[in-house]
Amino acid sequence: MLYLHAIFRLMKRLFLFVFILGLTKLTAQIHEVGVFLGGSNYIGDVGKTNYVNPNETAFGIVYKWNKSPRHAWRISYTQSKITANDLDSNVPGRYKRGYNFENNIKEISAGLEFNFFDFNLHEFGLKVTPYIYTGLCYTNYDELYVLNGITKKDINHGTFALPMTVGVKSNITPSIILGFEVGSRYTMTDNLDGSLPKNKNLESLKFGNITSKDWYVFTGFTLTYTFGQKPCYCAN
Repeated sequence: MLYLHAIFRLMKRLFLFVFILGLTKLTAQIHEVGVFLGGSNYIGDVGKTNYVNPNETAFGIVYKWNKSPRHAWRISYTQSKITANDLDSNVPGRYKRGYNFENNIKEISAGLEFNFFDFNLHEFGLKVTPYIYTGLCYTNYDELYVLNGITKKDINHGTFALPMTVGVKSNITPSIILGFEVGSRYTMTDNLDGSLPKNKNLESLKFGNITSKDWYVFTGFTLTYTFGQKPCYCAN
């Protein structure tokens, strides 16, 4: 739908704007920019039901604006293919059904990252902290449907999702931060897999649990570079 494409383009422009804004305010805070590389898996009405089981490559870019030793505003863009196959499931009904699918997801996420321990980049020395992240995502994907056992594409669509991420990070050099995280996304759609088409002409093709929404999970590493004048948090 045209308005959903417009929202997705707007959010990508917002990401670019925030990133450029960060570059123009180097003296205000410590900034981080870097990459995410890992894997993705889906949880829904097709295939395995494992919560963390990355089976496709996921990659993206990450920007953080550290406001204090305990929290940072974060925005990211991540994309991946998600796949599932009933023949890999240990649920007898799914294995007998034998459906499979693949979908391409492109996600923009913005929210707050909270550190359990002080992660003061103004101080020298090695620092390690667990962290959590949440906020709001907008995910672009393809609407699917299953006809005669074959999964087909209908239209490109978008949905909002709630990210719930846990991780741990450390400054491996004075300017480089390495993190590892697992982030689940609870989406507002039940059709990443073709089980509940939005197209009214395809309603007879729905299957699975129509009362639950689909999830997907990103598992992997972040590698970010810090720049900007280091703030003295104690003066805030």
